[in-house]
Amino acid sequence: MHPLPVLRTLQRALMLALVVALLTGGASTSFGQAMPSMPAPTSSNLVCATNPSGTFTLTAKVGSISVPDGNIVYMWGFALGDGPFQYPGPVLCVNQGDTVTVVLHNTLTEDVSIIFPGQVDVMVDGEPSQPVLDAGGNLVSLAKAAAAGGGSVTYSFVAREPGTYLYQSGTNPDKQVQMGLAGTLIVRPTVGADYVYNSADTRFKPDTEYLLFLSEIDPTMHQAVEQGLSFDMRNYHPRYWLINGRGFPDTLAPNFAPWLPNQPYSALERIHPYDPINNPLPMLNRFLSVGTFNYPFHAHGQHVRVIARDGRLLKGPLGEDLSYEKFTVTIGPGQTMDTLFRWGDPDRGIGYDIYGHAPTDPMLPGEFPGDHGVPLPVTVPSEQDQTTGMYYSGSPFLGAMGPMLPGMMTYNQCGEMYIIAHNHALQQIVAWDVTMSGMATYIRIDPPLPNMCP
Repeated sequence: MHPLPVLRTLQRALMLALVVALLTGGASTSFGQAMPSMPAPTSSNLVCATNPSGTFTLTAKVGSISVPDGNIVYMWGFALGDGPFQYPGPVLCVNQGDTVTVVLHNTLTEDVSIIFPGQVDVMVDGEPSQPVLDAGGNLVSLAKAAAAGGGSVTYSFVAREPGTYLYQSGTNPDKQVQMGLAGTLIVRPTVGADYVYNSADTRFKPDTEYLLFLSEIDPTMHQAVEQGLSFDMRNYHPRYWLINGRGFPDTLAPNFAPWLPNQPYSALERIHPYDPINNPLPMLNRFLSVGTFNYPFHAHGQHVRVIARDGRLLKGPLGEDLSYEKFTVTIGPGQTMDTLFRWGDPDRGIGYDIYGHAPTDPMLPGEFPGDHGVPLPVTVPSEQDQTTGMYYSGSPFLGAMGPMLPGMMTYNQCGEMYIIAHNHALQQIVAWDVTMSGMATYIRIDPPLPNMCP
């Protein structure tokens, strides 16, 4: 690791002010085999790598990422084709029933393979993929590898089940996945791209599809790999905790932010309040973890509904709904999870109930008046009892701007609200013990349309 120039520190200090101005609305972005090395900043929605043929080329190569305490970390990663290094790897988006082909080129000094958890009948160079053993019967790799220094190998499979999946190195994964050789595979269902699975209750609003790829880094291990030294995994001690390869506040920057050239994916989520007529569909979160710890993750202000785990819809054998509502969801190592999220505005008579219950519906056991759209009064505390942040609009009501306390400024643009979403293992929202610089982001809630938000 090497200290960055003072300019890097100044960039991060200014980033919070710049990010809101850079954000724009829009649907998820797609790109094919070639990705521009320095595209303009875009929205924060999911970015897909797509190819009508179902063929993708991934190149294992060396790179680096920046972290919020001003350091850079040596990494390995999967690049798209001959494109630039990135972490995490490209999000490969395919359709259910597609024959998916992944050509792996390896420029690293170690053999590298790819495994596809959740996929069946994976072929490698035309043969069934299976673990590789040495002459003594010892496990060498979970799949046939591309040889170090320029080797290639081709994997293929039929994407039979929709869902959210990982792809990752199957060769020395304790080391190589930690070094960055992992990415996301999304299989879209046959009923349409605005469904998570082939079930009507998994439909979501397409421009609110977000990726939360959770990971951790032990910089001492990465430094040892960079110097060609061995590392004893008994000394493994993560210091950085990341969402989409970024720590807070970089998680708020838009996709392809120019000051994060190797970390292209944003983690800021942007939605409008639930409205049964004008905005009935929820936001989709695709969680994935390549860490070694359980990550208890939640967004303040509202439960999420967990609809799938590890690419399998939570339905019983007779089609009964096994999804569940949860304030904090725990994503385990190697796990994926799909959740739906709505936020209601009780002041406008639209409640928090994610099932879409109208204000006139009878209350269910355990529900509160605000759950059904009954406006809840807000009493603003006296100034000496307030602590205000840079994203507070001066008013507790969505879409309203009010006076700020003397000496306070706001980045709020149009009375939007910001809900923090973070790992609730609070020692993991740090960058080498610098607080509020790890696994955390925001959900931005804009006022109902039409509004004056940029």
